[in-house]
Amino acid sequence: MNVESLNPNVEPFYSNVEPLNPNVEPFYSNVEPFYSNVEPLNSNVEPFYSNVEPFYSNVEPFYSNVEPLNPNVEPLNSNVEPFYSNVEPLSLKLSVLTLPHLPHPPHLPTPHIMKIWQVDFYRRPLPDASGQVLWKLLICDATRSFEYEASCLQSAANSSWVAAQIELAAGEKLPDVIQVFRPQSLSLIEAAGRNLSINVEPTRHTLALKQWLQEKQYPSTLDKPPPAPLPENLWGEQWRFASLAASDVETRFSDRPIPILHIPEHRKPINLGLASTVPVPGVVIYGGRQSMRLARWLQQARPVGLNYISGAPDGLILEASLVDRWIVATFEDPEVTTAAQAFEQRKKHCRGLHFLLVQPDDSGMTYSGFWLLRAED
Repeated sequence: MNVESLNPNVEPFYSNVEPLNPNVEPFYSNVEPFYSNVEPLNSNVEPFYSNVEPFYSNVEPFYSNVEPLNPNVEPLNSNVEPFYSNVEPLSLKLSVLTLPHLPHPPHLPTPHIMKIWQVDFYRRPLPDASGQVLWKLLICDATRSFEYEASCLQSAANSSWVAAQIELAAGEKLPDVIQVFRPQSLSLIEAAGRNLSINVEPTRHTLALKQWLQEKQYPSTLDKPPPAPLPENLWGEQWRFASLAASDVETRFSDRPIPILHIPEHRKPINLGLASTVPVPGVVIYGGRQSMRLARWLQQARPVGLNYISGAPDGLILEASLVDRWIVATFEDPEVTTAAQAFEQRKKHCRGLHFLLVQPDDSGMTYSGFWLLRAED
């Protein structure tokens, strides 16, 4: 570019600078670099550390003079007791850690245990030495750990005297339930129970009391009336003998919505010591439309047992309440008689245990009532 093309009146700052002379050597042309006379590393020259031994070359390790274990050297003297030989072992009789006193938890009510008595009040069949007629009162519990007896003249034999004797026998706590097996004394004891607000239960299951009566040679056998037929409005449509494995007696019906279910604890197969596979005999009544009415009537009658009685005709008798007897069915068919005999034989193998089932039909869908029975005379 021509310099003059710029402003002609102004000289550029380099206008008097001569251009570089190509014949002049640069300032460093004769200057050798600082390393020009330095010879390259001699491969035959050992490095500065070639003859220097490492600092540890002549130092033996701390274990260099330690001899290895000699297999021929005997082990430590077995007769030398260790440092703890005279230290006594920890005593097993450790002292009990005493905890700080803690506040008592809130008071929980004690579970109520039913106090149940078995009571009999009857007229002695023979007068005493003076010719007086006596009435005898016997009271005990189910284990006979508690027993009480008292006598009175016939002129004093009333509910007030019985109530007074029950209070004397009870002390501070009256019984919750009084069980009675003798019909002749039931009304007097029920009246005494009402005066004392005690529930009176008529039942044949008074084994401890009956045993006590036998030991005293007092009468315990009851007279029973002849069996009566069931009311016609309770007759079912059909009935049959059946059986259940002992393991199914309780489980089969416990989870079903049965309006009337009676399985007393003392009659459960497991409490009678029966094997789970033992067949328990029973009777099934198909009541049809009368099924629920029949079940309610049986509940009031308090069934105890079913018995086969041979005759002309044969019959199936229901024992109920204290001495009641009812005719469930009569039959002359030989096949039914054979089934009835098998029913009685199976009762013997299950210690008298059997059942009564009432249902509308044989569909097995609904049930009206179930009773677990066992004759208790």
